[in-house]
Amino acid sequence: MSMACPACTAAPIAAQRARDGVADMALSLPSIHCAGCIRGVEESLGALPGVRFARVNLSLKRVSVGTSLPEDRIIAALAEAGFEAHALSSEMLEGGGDATGRDLLWRMGLSGFAMMNVMLLSVAVWSGATDATRDFFHLISALVATPVVVYAGQPFFASATGALRARRLNMDVPISLAILLATVMSLYETLHSGAHAYFDAALSLTFFLLIGRYLDHRTRAAARSAARELSALEQFRADRLDDAGRAIPTPIADLAVGDRLLIATGMRLPVDGELLSQSAQLDRAFLTGESETVTAAAGARLHAGEVNLGAPLTLRATAVGEDTTLRRIAAMVETAENARNSYTDLADRAAAIYAPAVHLLALAAFLGWALWDGDIRHALNVAIAVLIITCPCALGLAVPAVSTAAISRLYGRGYLVKSGSALERLADADTVVFDKTGTLTLPGVAVEGIAPEDRPILLGLAQASSHPLARALREALAEERPAALDQIHEVAGQGIEGQYRGQEVRLGNDSWIGARVGGFGYRIGARNAPLAKRERLRPGAEEAVAGLRATGKRIVMLSGDRQQAAEGIARALGIEEVIAGVVPEEKHRVLERLAAEGCRVLMVGDGLNDTPSLAAAHVSLAPSSAIDAARTAADIVLTREDIGALPMVLQTAERARRLSMQNFGIALGYNAIAVPVALVGLATPLIAALAMSASSLTVLANAMRVRKVRS
Repeated sequence: MSMACPACTAAPIAAQRARDGVADMALSLPSIHCAGCIRGVEESLGALPGVRFARVNLSLKRVSVGTSLPEDRIIAALAEAGFEAHALSSEMLEGGGDATGRDLLWRMGLSGFAMMNVMLLSVAVWSGATDATRDFFHLISALVATPVVVYAGQPFFASATGALRARRLNMDVPISLAILLATVMSLYETLHSGAHAYFDAALSLTFFLLIGRYLDHRTRAAARSAARELSALEQFRADRLDDAGRAIPTPIADLAVGDRLLIATGMRLPVDGELLSQSAQLDRAFLTGESETVTAAAGARLHAGEVNLGAPLTLRATAVGEDTTLRRIAAMVETAENARNSYTDLADRAAAIYAPAVHLLALAAFLGWALWDGDIRHALNVAIAVLIITCPCALGLAVPAVSTAAISRLYGRGYLVKSGSALERLADADTVVFDKTGTLTLPGVAVEGIAPEDRPILLGLAQASSHPLARALREALAEERPAALDQIHEVAGQGIEGQYRGQEVRLGNDSWIGARVGGFGYRIGARNAPLAKRERLRPGAEEAVAGLRATGKRIVMLSGDRQQAAEGIARALGIEEVIAGVVPEEKHRVLERLAAEGCRVLMVGDGLNDTPSLAAAHVSLAPSSAIDAARTAADIVLTREDIGALPMVLQTAERARRLSMQNFGIALGYNAIAVPVALVGLATPLIAALAMSASSLTVLANAMRVRKVRS
C-alpha cells in the first residue's frame, strides 16, 4: 500500500515555478482600469533587468511578476511609471476591506450632490436671467463646482498625471482633459461675464464617470477569481509551540520548517505538516471537493487550507510560505488567469494604438468644427465628447473578464486550469481520448473473502488513511460499523497500523505486514490475509461518456490491458473505439496519428505516468489531486474523484470562446457607432460619459454569462 508523500513528490519549488511561469510575487495595483494601464505596467517592468515576465490581471487589479528583484524595487519602478502598487495584505486577499469601493462611492455621492445643486442654480440662468443675476448664479456655481471637481475627479487626475510623468498615455488623460476643459471654460465664462457656463456639465461628467467606474469595480468583485478564493483560505497568524510547550502567537511569515504548531478546533491549517497528534478530523473540501470529514492518523501529511474539525491538534511544519500546497495551487491558477492567448494579444495590439489616435481625433474634431462654424465653445464640446467616448476600456476587458470568470467556474467544479491557453485549445477539441486505468476506472477491493469479524477492524484502519485503496476499502465496507482502535499511525509508503484489544493490526504492503499475500493485505495479531484488488468505474464516468457522445465528440479508449478486459469496460461505458495492449510510448504514437488525421485531441489520462501522451495532445486533462497538480504534465487537473462534469468543461470552454468574440464585437461595434456620432457633434460630453461606461459594463455583464453553462 504505497503512501505517497505530497511534499516529497512535488518538484523542487524554484525550478517548478520557473517552468510553469509561476510568479515570484504578486502586487496590488488599485489604480489600473484600462488597456493602456496594462501595457504601461508590463512595459515598465519588462524593461527592468532581472524581470522574466510581468502579467497584469485587470479583473483582479493585480500584477504577477517573475523576477529575482526584491519587492520594494518592483514597487519603486511602478511608482516611477505612475502606478500605485502595494504588497498584497490579508485584507486584500480576504476581500473584507473594500477601500477602493468606499472611496469611489464617497466621491460619487459628493459629485452627485454638487451636480444637483448646480443644476438648481442653473435654472435661473436657463429661465432668462441676465447680467448681474446671471453672473451671481454663475459665481455660486463656480464656488460649489470647482472644489468638488478637484476632489471627486482625483482618481482620473492622479492616474493621468502619473501617465504623463512617465511619458505615456492612458485613457484617464483624455477623460481628465475633458473634465478640466469643461471646468476651465466655465470659469473663463464666469470671470468674463459670459452667457454660458458648463459647471453642471463638468460635474455631471465627473458623476457619471465615477458611477461607471464604481459599477465596474463592483462587477469585477462579483467575478471573484479562483486564485483569489484560494488566497482567502490563507491564515496570517498561528500558535507556535516553544520547547516548553507554550503556544506563542506568530505571524505566518515567521514560521519555519520544523516548527511545531497548535491548531485549534475550527481553524484552517496555515502550513503543510506532519500530524503529531494521535488522530485528527479534517475538512479537505478545497483539495478534494468532497464535503465528508476525513480522519488522519499520526504521521499523516496535512496541507495548508484544511480545516481542523476535531479536537486541537499539533503538527510539525514541512512546508511554509510559498512552498505550501495551497500557495502552489493558487499560484498555478493565477498564472492561468493572467496568461495571454491569441484573443488577448489582438486586444492588446488594438489598445496600444488607441490613446494617440483618440487625441488626434479630438484635435481634428476641434479644428474642423472651429473652422466650420467659428464657435469655439461648440468645437470644445465636440472635442471633449470625442475624448471621452473613445475609451478602449471595453476592448481591454473583452477577453480577461471571460477567462477569469470561466477559470473560476471550472475551479469551483473541481477542474484546476494550469495553462493559460488551455481554454482556447479546449474549445477546439473534437476528439476525446481516455486512458482506462486510473482515469475511467479506479482501484477497488474485493471484500467477499474478508472474514466478517475482520471487517470492522479494517474499516477502522481505512478511515484513518487518504490512500486510494483505503478509500476503496471504506466504500466497500460502508455498511459496517468501524471498530474502536488505539495508537493509529500511518507509515509513509507502507501502510497504517493500530492497536485493537491489545493486538497489533496492520493494513498495507505485504513486506511491511510481514507476510507474502500478493502485494496488499492485512495482519491482525499473528494472522495474515490478502486483499484482492479489482477495478471499479470512476464515479461519473458513464455520465461523462454519454454527455460527450451527445455533443458529437469522437471517443477513444486506450489501455495497456488485454483486449478482452478493455472491451468489457468500454461496453459498460458505451465506448465503441478501443485500442488495447498499448504501452505509454505506443499511446504517444496513437495521439500523433490522430493529430495527423486532423483530430484535435483532448487527452484524459494519468498526469503522472502519461507525460508523453499528454504532451502530444492538443490539450490534456489529468484526473489526479490538487496536491499532485504541480507535478502533472496536464493543462487541466481534475481534483475530485467524480468525472461526470467533463462535458460541462468543454461546453464552458466553447462558451468562453463565443463570449470573447461577442465582447470583441460589442467593443468594436460601440466604437464604430459612437466615434462618428461624437465627431459630427451629436453627442454631448454627458452622453459620451454614459455611453463609455455602458460599453464597459455591457462587456463585463456578457462575460458573466460564461457561468451559466448547465452541468
